[in-house]
Amino acid sequence: MEDMNLPFDELNLRISNAVSFEHLGEERNQFNQMIQNFLSSIEEIKIKEITLINEIHDLFIQRTITLSEIELEDRGFGPPPVSYDFILFGSGGRFEQTLWSDQDNGLIYEDTNHDQKETIDAYFKELAVCIEQGLEKAGYPPCDGKVICTNSLWNKSLEEWVIKMNDWFEDPHWEHVRYLLILADSRSVYGEGKLVKKMKDIYLKKVTSTSTILDKMMHNTLHHKILLGVFGHLIKEQYGEKAGGLDIKYGAYIPMVNGIRLLSIEAEIFETSTLERIQKLKQLNVVPERYALEYESAFTHIFKLRFKTLYKEENGLYTSNGILKAKQLTKDQREKLKSSLRIGNKLQKYIKKKIDSSS
Repeated sequence: MEDMNLPFDELNLRISNAVSFEHLGEERNQFNQMIQNFLSSIEEIKIKEITLINEIHDLFIQRTITLSEIELEDRGFGPPPVSYDFILFGSGGRFEQTLWSDQDNGLIYEDTNHDQKETIDAYFKELAVCIEQGLEKAGYPPCDGKVICTNSLWNKSLEEWVIKMNDWFEDPHWEHVRYLLILADSRSVYGEGKLVKKMKDIYLKKVTSTSTILDKMMHNTLHHKILLGVFGHLIKEQYGEKAGGLDIKYGAYIPMVNGIRLLSIEAEIFETSTLERIQKLKQLNVVPERYALEYESAFTHIFKLRFKTLYKEENGLYTSNGILKAKQLTKDQREKLKSSLRIGNKLQKYIKKKIDSSS
């Protein structure tokens, strides 16, 4: 199989030299077309190639933030008044973005004296607006669920983040638990990463000291069901434009991501990538080695299938419904998917047994 030979240094230079958000959008279009041409020429993408795609996504996001800082200086706001981390959540936080990922992000900035707070809050509010608009021009649509830096819920000082986290832990209804699970995937893409690390250290310690939280997280984690029927058949979408398709995102990928994430939270694992989490779970003997190998194999297969799902470019934004047409798979590929989904089912059963026994 042909390897993807991306001119990484050249792409890095072109992205780093982009002087406007519109320029970044042009580079993003060329990048996506290059990857799409490659994907259409191969049978299956490799993990190392997905990693490279995510490194390029990071470059686009980092340049967008730099241009946003420059724009604010030009408008008289000055440089960032305190240090900060720009955070990616979701697939970006897990280093698992596809070509069509949306904006799942936030900001965490250094604590300050009370008399400076209003000015500093105003700066980061304005910076967030600039970054969101810049990323949109670069082809990243805003998150439908409003998990985005322009939402004050996801843009705070470290002290405010800790207060908000404690509120969510102390009142763990469904939405608050969802927020806590989102935080578990947080990764700093811009900044030193120290603020994110402090926040996540506090987060993981709070998990171990909050008796019922893992049970609450488990119910949220098991919400998405595997798309495998009781008779071992693939469950296809029944209605609308998705009819006949396979929901690879919510019926295969997300259940495995969520399951491995919950086991990692319980084990106080800092890593966010699903494959790195599986490796850590194996190293720490949290799961038997044979299970870890099964999870790794099944997740890798499902993850690669995500790159076969159709996406569209509309008004400069890249989106996908996560559906894979059944006819895109050969008989052997369907059987391999079923085998991976059976492992996904075993993972969900293992989680329920493990969390129930520890609660």
